[in-house]
Amino acid sequence: MITFPNAKINLGLNIVSRRADGYHDIETVFYPIGLNDILEIVPTGDGRLTQLHLSGNPVNCATEKNLVMKAYRLMRSHYGDRVPEVDIYLYKHIPDGAGLGGGSADASFALKMLNELSGMSLGDAELASIASTLGADCAFFIYNAPVYATGIGDQFSPVNVDLSGYWLVLVKPPVAVSTAAAYSMVTPKPSEHFIPRLLESPVNEWRSFLKNDFEPSVFAQYPLLAEIKDTLYDCGALYASMSGSGSSLYGIFDSAKLAESASRNIKEGVNFVIELK
Repeated sequence: MITFPNAKINLGLNIVSRRADGYHDIETVFYPIGLNDILEIVPTGDGRLTQLHLSGNPVNCATEKNLVMKAYRLMRSHYGDRVPEVDIYLYKHIPDGAGLGGGSADASFALKMLNELSGMSLGDAELASIASTLGADCAFFIYNAPVYATGIGDQFSPVNVDLSGYWLVLVKPPVAVSTAAAYSMVTPKPSEHFIPRLLESPVNEWRSFLKNDFEPSVFAQYPLLAEIKDTLYDCGALYASMSGSGSSLYGIFDSAKLAESASRNIKEGVNFVIELK
């Protein structure tokens, strides 16, 4: 069985409070995009224990700590031998540590695949409950549709936003931003605007009021990221932002021609031109 776990971007990101447990309450919209890893899961059938085989982009994570392996072990702990021993083949294409949710997507797609392979017919709500124990945004990828996310990014409500027909230039510069460090540099504050309401405005108006609270402090530490965002706007982006805590940035364009031109003008790191759905 083969699936193609996809990335997400954040449309706006407010950090509204620090919790007693050390986490932060946020407000954001998760939007799925067509940048994909490749995940294949095959029952071993010969008594061999489950193994994870990685290829593609290097992942700075020990195999036993990979979220896909954690997802497998979690399913085994819940359902025992109903979940077979498998070979897992993961080809990484989504950049790692970029605020795109690639690892979370891989884990959640693995849960869905193991559910199907095991013939257990678990519903999305049950799978999302399991996924949420792996990471705050993992449950999003069970549903894999735009949502307004609150809490630590694990509480979802419907949102009316449709970017189909637009084009995305997604840039992953040669910079690594620690999520923990990014949070440590931000002072939480109540949000001034309700993000779903802001997204009802035309995309070319978002620049004035749709913000990512990580940007000021992260850009101060990594000026290259601010330069890339400026380049995206100079190349005609209707809206540009950092995704999550970085280090990826994206620009939304109203034509493939403009997006491809912008892609050619960005020399730092790697970038992708993606049609939004």
